[in-house]
Amino acid sequence: MAVPRHAPRPGSVDVHQHLWPPAFLEELRRRRHPPYLRGNLLCVDGEPPFQMDPAAHDVERRAAAELAEGRDLVLVSMSTPLGIEALPSAERSRLVDAWYGGVLALPAPFRAWATVPDRDADPGEVTAAVKDGCVGLQVGAQRMADPWALEALAPVLRRCEELDVPVLVHPGPVRRTPGTPPWWPAVHQYVAQQQAAWWAWTAVGRSLLPRLRICFVAGAGLAPLHHERYAARGGVRARVDPDTFVDTSSYGRQAIDHLTRALGIDPVVLGSDRPYAEPIGAGLGDAAQHAISVSNPRRLLEGRPS
Repeated sequence: MAVPRHAPRPGSVDVHQHLWPPAFLEELRRRRHPPYLRGNLLCVDGEPPFQMDPAAHDVERRAAAELAEGRDLVLVSMSTPLGIEALPSAERSRLVDAWYGGVLALPAPFRAWATVPDRDADPGEVTAAVKDGCVGLQVGAQRMADPWALEALAPVLRRCEELDVPVLVHPGPVRRTPGTPPWWPAVHQYVAQQQAAWWAWTAVGRSLLPRLRICFVAGAGLAPLHHERYAARGGVRARVDPDTFVDTSSYGRQAIDHLTRALGIDPVVLGSDRPYAEPIGAGLGDAAQHAISVSNPRRLLEGRPS
């Protein structure tokens, strides 16, 4: 059976894409240590070299495609698996400055997620980035690997809560596993990171940050489907949190259907991970598709009506 494509509609929002502006690509090409580009070959610690398609980061081409497909808003990020947030300050600053310099000038429908360093992150960086036009903050899931890691990250997340902007939790850098196939990081390690972050958030997140809106990409690694096991092993009975969301990136009808059965439709938002994956329709009917691509992401970004 053919996988249903996502059918965009006016007002639709994609909360999770990647688009690297020219200045950022140039900065990656200047580097001699990961992450770097050699021509169009991307080299990142922990992952096989990846042949990047230059057309995938052609700003005018991408903007035209999104507008033609009917999207009003597309949120892009630098991509935490690159490991830029963990680089020494001077190296990180060069890349981040190039990123912001390009991404904050992108045409409609693009807007950007902010980034902060892994070490000694200053909540003031979030304030400055939001003031400059970022919609919220993206953090690597490895920074929420357990409740103690989440508690350490809480001051930065609390600033997002104070500013009334959302957080996007995205897989971070991985360790190389010799002998594994090229898909291993994306299918195993990314998923494991997202699941760990979800359970850390389940354990302590809402008690630490009662008003934060947060979204876990890739369906939180499908962690919500394990809530029966969580309850059986001593957790509390699953309760839907109206300010905790999951996106649909790299998943299709089967996974999205199961997520809605576990969480209901309201927390599920469109996130495609383009250009590494394409938007896929939930196949659950027009009302569900409108919720996933229009009303739910707007609530993630703007909050619930008063």
